[in-house]
Amino acid sequence: MAATNIFVNIPTSDLDRSKAFYEALGYTINPLFTDENAACVVLDENVYFMVLTREYLATFTDKEIIDPAKQAGAMVALSCESREGVDAILERGLNAGGTEPREAQDYGFMYSRDLEDPDGNNLSYLYMAPAAAEKGPEAYMTEQGADASASA
Repeated sequence: MAATNIFVNIPTSDLDRSKAFYEALGYTINPLFTDENAACVVLDENVYFMVLTREYLATFTDKEIIDPAKQAGAMVALSCESREGVDAILERGLNAGGTEPREAQDYGFMYSRDLEDPDGNNLSYLYMAPAAAEKGPEAYMTEQGADASASA
């Protein structure tokens, strides 16, 4: 059975701050599923972040709700259409109060940067060369090496 929509639930200690942060990234808030406990952040027509107050999130589980500033519960990776797109969304996030917990990672076939929202929830934005996605990283890198040798 294929999933039709993805809802990622993440905790926040300040719902208004979270809404402003995600709107600054260019996402929208669906007011039909937003109240004083939660905000539905629309990433695209099938992907949503449900940003929930820590107290409200706790009503959905018997497990302890982690503090994302201190513990990693999940790392969400989102693709961009270019390296420039990765850099652009990181700049918007940094300007909106996010932090970049480590340096950009450039693997040749993939470029990624991590962004933590003001609560510490980790988002990885990445660009992968279409040929690497199609053929796999090893074949892509081998081909790139052959292309570089041929043009030398």
